[in-house]
Amino acid sequence: MFFKDIIGHDELKRRLIDTVKSGHIAHAQLFEGSDGAGTLPLAIAYARYLQCTGRSDNDACGTCPSCRQISALMHPDLHFVFPIANKKQRKEPVCDDYIAEWRDYLKATPYPSAESWQQFLATGNSQPLIYVHEAHEIIRKLTLKSFESEYKIMIIWQAHLMNEACANAILKLIEEPFDKTLFLLVSDHPEKILETIRSRTQRIKVPPLATDTIATALQQRHGLDSQTANAVAHTAAGDYLKALEAIQLSEERERFFTLFVTLMRQAYARQVKELKRWSEEVAALGRESEKRFIGYCQQMLRESFIYNQHRPELNYTRPEESQFLSRFAPFINGANIEELCELFRLAERDIAQNANGKIVFFDVAVQVIILIRKGSQPA
Repeated sequence: MFFKDIIGHDELKRRLIDTVKSGHIAHAQLFEGSDGAGTLPLAIAYARYLQCTGRSDNDACGTCPSCRQISALMHPDLHFVFPIANKKQRKEPVCDDYIAEWRDYLKATPYPSAESWQQFLATGNSQPLIYVHEAHEIIRKLTLKSFESEYKIMIIWQAHLMNEACANAILKLIEEPFDKTLFLLVSDHPEKILETIRSRTQRIKVPPLATDTIATALQQRHGLDSQTANAVAHTAAGDYLKALEAIQLSEERERFFTLFVTLMRQAYARQVKELKRWSEEVAALGRESEKRFIGYCQQMLRESFIYNQHRPELNYTRPEESQFLSRFAPFINGANIEELCELFRLAERDIAQNANGKIVFFDVAVQVIILIRKGSQPA
């Protein structure tokens, strides 16, 4: 990862580069912000720039031995710590047990996230953590002399997932680091990091990306037209990963949109037989898709309610959804919004508890008939 590969943050990149040029490099820095803002890519690009022997004014050269080693994620003076789940049943699991998977993941995922890393590891419901044994590895690696570069760099991704014992074990090293040793902590929940560690870091706040920055990236990197790119970027709310997710899930979202529109139109027309067929169609999606569809319905109800406030900057919908809401939103108001939200919340709970989808969704449809009519009555 180079600075040039990272979307936006031109001013932040300039400040990071200036620290290297001036030699004013804090020994412990905390990159805080969402994964979709590019916190880890920024930390890696910064480490690359520090280690590069042929750096320019704006970026690493990409051709020196150091850059080639970092591209392969095999630089002997750049170390990674990341959350792991003890899938391999090691007695004392450490990140080096998963380093091959980590390299494959980073090469395939320019903008990593905790969720996609967990899916890549196939850990199921097991929550990856940074265990206390990792602290011993961190100390061992940093006590060694540098192999090739001026700095030894330790990147700790998702630093808030260090358990307390691990955090306490490396505290002294962060307080009194070895010469030319650099800690780069990365977290989207910095408030969960041990306060004694957090207070000893230089905070690097990575803000959400501007909408036009995301839109430009979607056009240049994914071939979206201007209108679609702007709509997707708006819904992403400064998070590039959410924009990518919206592109990847566009086919499913279109199907959900059709199902939502069908539900509301048939409920308004009181077409009970058609709604029974609708509930059977939704139940055939499969349990995980059913849960995502309920989440989509909840989002559309919220967007409908907000649409009535005439604050378009607060709406996060695609053009076809906005067109539908312009006609549908008046039926979602103070008379029924709370009951509708509760209805779908209960449906989500029931589906999660393996209730029969046909029964759950037909009950939802019948209740929507009543609540849509309630919202259409004069106040």
